[in-house]
Amino acid sequence: MKKSQWKWLLVSISFSTLVLAGVLYFTVDEMTVEYLSRVNPLYLVLAVLFHFLSLIFWAARIQLMSGSLGYPVRFLHCLNLVLANMLVAALTPSQAGGEPVRIHELYRANVPLGDATAVVVMERILDGVALGALGAFAMLFLGRYWSSISSGFSGLSLIMYATWIFVILIVLVFVYSVKNPDHLKRALKWMSRWIDRRWHLRRLESLLDSIDREVDNFNAGLSKFVNHGRSGLVWGMLFTLLFWLSEFAIASLLLVGLGQPAFLVESFVVQLILAVIMMIPLTPGSSGIAELGATSLYSLFVPSSIVGIFVLLWRLILYYLNILLGMLSSLIIVRREILTRAQKEEQ
Repeated sequence: MKKSQWKWLLVSISFSTLVLAGVLYFTVDEMTVEYLSRVNPLYLVLAVLFHFLSLIFWAARIQLMSGSLGYPVRFLHCLNLVLANMLVAALTPSQAGGEPVRIHELYRANVPLGDATAVVVMERILDGVALGALGAFAMLFLGRYWSSISSGFSGLSLIMYATWIFVILIVLVFVYSVKNPDHLKRALKWMSRWIDRRWHLRRLESLLDSIDREVDNFNAGLSKFVNHGRSGLVWGMLFTLLFWLSEFAIASLLLVGLGQPAFLVESFVVQLILAVIMMIPLTPGSSGIAELGATSLYSLFVPSSIVGIFVLLWRLILYYLNILLGMLSSLIIVRREILTRAQKEEQ
């Protein structure tokens, strides 16, 4: 990792740690010890295992979507790129920042750059569609639970409506770009020239040529999905739903492990809201935002004496464990790159 990346990682971890410390300071009291005496370690272990299961679903999604375009990628390679992606996501605003890593690793697995980009972009589209559909389900069929949670947070419904509009716009842009790639090229070139007038990009002409080439590659990859890779979209959506549902289940497992009811429906609604909020690029890895949001929402039905411990465990699994796994997988990638470079020099 570069020095600047280490700096952002330190900022992200520090911000998360400070917020967690504040949450614990205001929630831990004499009742907390009594609640902790009821802890069932089995459910805490199950929560960690469910997180690993969700990562397996993510890796399977990438493997099947790549395979539907005619590129066989090993499952272990897909799993490693998912883990490496999580480290970068912890450095960038929101939790959606590891796309370049996934594209690079697919390219290393002999997937052409345009097709690799198409796979990763389609992943994000499927995530948006899945979260939008789950949000619609929550608001339409879980109205009582949604109302009880959103009554104290008037902006939640607005966030979900904005998410639906954003997802619809992304899907429309996707369909339009497949049919009219020249319009996408013109839009990207206009943006590049606009940025150049203000910040004077180096090698602007080279960038414009690259836009022409990569948009053609990207459009070819998306066209393959629409025309020949539809099975990849079906499998991709299935594993996208499995990924999010398994991630959402972690909170209920932690609650049971802490001696609380599972609050399955309420927790599902809260996790859905948090997933949408954490997509908004506000802080590196959504650090601070996730902790404050989870504390505020879960405190509506979880005793205040235990909510801080719950949020701490939740973030240990979904944030700090991700960083650790991402570092380990990044070491594997660095070792591979060093060995590859040494082999090339020998030849």
